[in-house]
Amino acid sequence: MAEKIGVYFDESSVGPYFNVEELVEFVQTRWSSDCPVVKAHPVLPGEDGMNMIKSDLDAGTIDSVLICGSSPRIDWEIYDFGKSILVERVNLREQCGMCCPDDASDDKVLMAKDYINMGVIKLQKSALPEPELIDTVKTVLVVGGGWTGLNAALHAARSGYDTVLLEKDGDLGGHAAKLYKTVPLVHPFTEAHSTGIEKLIADVRTEPRIKIITGATLSALEGAPGSYTAKYTNGQEDKIGAVVMATGWVEQDPEVLAPMGYGKFKNVVTTWQIEEMAKKGQILRPSDGKPAKRVAFLLNTEQLEPKDLYKKEEVSEEPTEEAKTEDGETPHVDEYKDLESLRHLPYSSGINSVVALKEANYITEMYNDGQAYIIYQDMIVQGIHEKYYKAAQDNPGVMMSKGTIGSIREDRDGGLLITITNNLLGEDIELKADMVVLPTGIVPTTAKDPVMNFVYRQGPAFPDLDLFDGFCDSNYICFPYETRRTGVYAAGCVRQPMFMDNAEDDAAGAALKAIQCIESANHGVSVHPRSGDLTFPVFNFVRCTQCKRCTEECPFGALDDDETGTPKPNPTRCRRCGTCMGACPERVISFDNYSVDQVGSMIKAIQVPDDMEKDGPRIVVLACENDAYPALDMAAMRGKKWSQYVRIIPVRCLGSVNAIWIADAMSKGVDGVMMLGCKYGDDYQCHFVKGSEICNRRKENIAETLDRLGVEPERVEQYQVAIDEYDKLPGMIEEFQNMILEMGPNPFKGF
Repeated sequence: MAEKIGVYFDESSVGPYFNVEELVEFVQTRWSSDCPVVKAHPVLPGEDGMNMIKSDLDAGTIDSVLICGSSPRIDWEIYDFGKSILVERVNLREQCGMCCPDDASDDKVLMAKDYINMGVIKLQKSALPEPELIDTVKTVLVVGGGWTGLNAALHAARSGYDTVLLEKDGDLGGHAAKLYKTVPLVHPFTEAHSTGIEKLIADVRTEPRIKIITGATLSALEGAPGSYTAKYTNGQEDKIGAVVMATGWVEQDPEVLAPMGYGKFKNVVTTWQIEEMAKKGQILRPSDGKPAKRVAFLLNTEQLEPKDLYKKEEVSEEPTEEAKTEDGETPHVDEYKDLESLRHLPYSSGINSVVALKEANYITEMYNDGQAYIIYQDMIVQGIHEKYYKAAQDNPGVMMSKGTIGSIREDRDGGLLITITNNLLGEDIELKADMVVLPTGIVPTTAKDPVMNFVYRQGPAFPDLDLFDGFCDSNYICFPYETRRTGVYAAGCVRQPMFMDNAEDDAAGAALKAIQCIESANHGVSVHPRSGDLTFPVFNFVRCTQCKRCTEECPFGALDDDETGTPKPNPTRCRRCGTCMGACPERVISFDNYSVDQVGSMIKAIQVPDDMEKDGPRIVVLACENDAYPALDMAAMRGKKWSQYVRIIPVRCLGSVNAIWIADAMSKGVDGVMMLGCKYGDDYQCHFVKGSEICNRRKENIAETLDRLGVEPERVEQYQVAIDEYDKLPGMIEEFQNMILEMGPNPFKGF
């Protein structure tokens, strides 16, 4: 706990907006016994300023430091005085001086004083964290022996870490070993070439740090990062520190391609089937084994509706022979009512386009008179693959056209007749092909199988995979490789569809994350997104009622529980988001430097006037430190202004917001509480995956409580904001404040 706080003002940051001497005098008067040193310096982050602070620390005059100046997101590495010194930042520049309206100078000073008071109290309610140290196992487990897994194993081993490579099949190589060729990955990027998988396998087999296990899968993963026990289906087990999951993909159920004739017409196949044919040396029609020299590749299959099934007369009472299925029955639209289940994975479209180019070239390579047709709605060719696309355009054997597939029917000789509308030629055309090729949907193995088989309270699989089509990233935007289970890092097509060059990069990234996790666990710090955080949740089990809310709401499975329901913390699984703290109705969970009491005390430190009409309302903004808080900084730095009646308190995540903070604010007379957090739902961007969503659910309970107390539930509102939506924040604040002004003062004001 901070007892002798040194308060330092950076004049270069604060001077343009405030009378620094006035603020110094305020602190000396208000906090005379708690802050024995109060100083200002022209350039505090400079060498002289740092020496001034260090001399006060060395003399023992102070035991903690409060910096009043710029945002804590700036110069954070400068204001570091060692692990034994607590440091807090008061953002008087971006979120006070810069943002305050020009005609509100008096209110701006009141604003600054409130922020200083909250800063002092935050330090007083903080303690130096004592890390949970464990003896870590410096071994990386790589699950999956395909292209990605092989590369990941090599990266981990060559970085000096023992590595276990686990492959379910008897041979290494995975899908890469079954490819005829890969799309161009080397200069000049105009021709497909061999994968190089044989050399990669040889390199892995000769690497002394890699232990290879084939013909087995992971039956259980017990423990926590740094000290896992991996058990395999062959009876073996290993102690490991972290995992790279490179289990790859499986084909999507081809039933989704039924509207395009797959399963009805033998010569309608998938791109993976073509790849297997090419690997064997010839591309032949499945119906009769004849060479497939005229092949149509159809993209954007998800846009075809069931009404456009196999060619048939919609109004005819007697179906034509072409319209009948093999058993003589006529297919009905009712068979495909569930459109969503028939949609092809849209994530594959970038892959589908280039794979179609590759396999179209197979046709012209294997047959001198071969002709390939690519019909698309969207041809998605990214980056360097544009060169491959242009090379295909120059190939006289490859024809590409934008168009919509009207129908597909079988000709008498087994060929397929394709009606194409809305094409580049203008008129509807009918194309005859020996074979039709449809995209292969890439489905991550995690969508079909638990894969990791976690021995966690929350179950053996990754949670909520149905929300993301089975892909298990915890945050695509900010944290690639990271899954909802700390210590397990996804790479390759189990993370998202990709080509082999991207998978190789993924392998390196995931291997490095696994190593970072092991080393972080060894030092008792968190890995992500609060990298280096020494804190972990502390439980007062005496008051715990075993309600299990913390264990159920933790997005990362960090908490197990015993037979009585008492939480069992796993510090190295923890992401330090504080969701458990926000969930606890008894407020028995806290962190050394972040707690329910701390933030509640900061709210109580705000000076709330009794007369709202004369002195304005008071609005507390609980801002997520990951998106909302930096967005507020960015808005201020770009000249945006907002109300001088707002007081902003950063929180680790909206999931950490405890209902008592709302009660503290209302009982204090605060007129409204805004909660600014990341986006949730389909467009989720929450750094802790579920934080904003959980907060929104809790808000409904808070609203019921406020309603019973006679306080309008609308006084507490949650807003979603992305970090790049900083320009919208002033409008959000103004909208909320106008609503508060219409409602009038908080009924508890003055009590």
